[in-house]
Amino acid sequence: MVFSSIGFLFIFLPALLILYFIIPRRFREARNVVLLGFSLFFYAYGGPRFLLVMLASIFLNYVCGLFVSNRYGEKTRRFFLLAAIVLGLGLLGWFKYARFFAETINALGTSLPLPAVTLPIGISFFTFHGLSYIIDVYRGTAQPMKNPLKVALYISLFPQLVAGPIVRYSTISDHLTVRHENLADFSEGAMRFVFGLAKKMLLANTLGVIADTVFARPDGGLSTGLAWLGALAYTGQIYFDFSAYSDMALGLGRMFGFHFLENFNYPYIAASITDFWRRWHISLTTWFRDYVYIPLGGNRCGRWKNVRNIVIVWLLTGFWHGAAWTFIAWGLYFCVLLLGEKFLWGKLLEKSPSPLRHIYTLLLVVIGWVFFRADTFGQAFHFIAVMFGGGAPESGQTLYLLYEYWPELLVSVIAAMPVKNAVQKRLEKAPSISGRLLLAAGPRLLALFLFALSYLKLVVGSFNPFIYFRF
Repeated sequence: MVFSSIGFLFIFLPALLILYFIIPRRFREARNVVLLGFSLFFYAYGGPRFLLVMLASIFLNYVCGLFVSNRYGEKTRRFFLLAAIVLGLGLLGWFKYARFFAETINALGTSLPLPAVTLPIGISFFTFHGLSYIIDVYRGTAQPMKNPLKVALYISLFPQLVAGPIVRYSTISDHLTVRHENLADFSEGAMRFVFGLAKKMLLANTLGVIADTVFARPDGGLSTGLAWLGALAYTGQIYFDFSAYSDMALGLGRMFGFHFLENFNYPYIAASITDFWRRWHISLTTWFRDYVYIPLGGNRCGRWKNVRNIVIVWLLTGFWHGAAWTFIAWGLYFCVLLLGEKFLWGKLLEKSPSPLRHIYTLLLVVIGWVFFRADTFGQAFHFIAVMFGGGAPESGQTLYLLYEYWPELLVSVIAAMPVKNAVQKRLEKAPSISGRLLLAAGPRLLALFLFALSYLKLVVGSFNPFIYFRF
């Protein structure tokens, strides 16, 4: 089930809200059971057979979590920590990477049978949620949860279940027991959800039409202008698609009293690649930082060990996104850029004019998205070559797409920048009554308008899954 569907908006969510809030707040456990039941149904709706995989992951993490706390000896704690990591990653490895490894080995001349494995939706996310629980308890930053239903609720909580953000156990462990749902949070959460829905329906899906049209062109029919339009459209699509899901997840969480951390902070205004990765998919980059990079030694070691640690993290980041060499290359591409900024040209970049730093960052990010979007290295390199002048003559399709979709393209550029924050700050400083009224009522009226537009798009559109569902 996806958030941007009639079934979710008009059946699942209203039914959950009624059953959840009809229970008095003092019966917290009953509310949690309702939330857990709907979360499991939410997951099973997309593939009932994969529910068993997620339940196995929950059971594994619950049992191991009991024995990694400081109540037990170090040998016992380490054994169950390793068991949870190996079995959890083993489950992820089998479903996500078994076929990739078999194909890679077969490319060397062997003939291994290719496993017919279907990827359970969201397995990368709920695996990392489980690991977060185990490691946080092992480190002592959170207490083990004796109630298995609360571990199950943390891992399967539907707002962040299938496409993040990756919520640390230590950040919401208290919310599983005590949280304070209120009208102000519900209202803010509902608005955040609607803005996310509008991002998905009005911007991401439209930009996706442009990107799909361009990337589907045969190699010989791609002009330079069309290639740039396709690359920029995909740059916008993946941002609005993923940040839309995060907005909806954060909004839904807040409606039920959970406060998840932000996952995006206007990444396309970044002034360096380092800055970009502080703003993009924050929950994943901080997860790798805290659970892989720092335990390896981080930057508190020699230069070469620091380089090794960065390479390992970005190799894993690329591999986490997908079982394909293009994803690994995408991760290593950013690894090289980050190493370059850290050890070679970072200081020169800091002294460069601000517009130049933004152009440098955006150009390298767009090229990186071509690797991410392309099915093969051949397609990626050909696409990039065409972007820099090696394409066919213009056929008129570039102008047609610009003319057809210019309103969405213009709104996308504005929405990718912190214009909303600037307007809000200006209104907050305004002494006029009209300014304060606009600040109070404007977002709600805008949310209603965007919901109506999104609904119209929804009823005439087709199935529109989020890009990060496949990760």
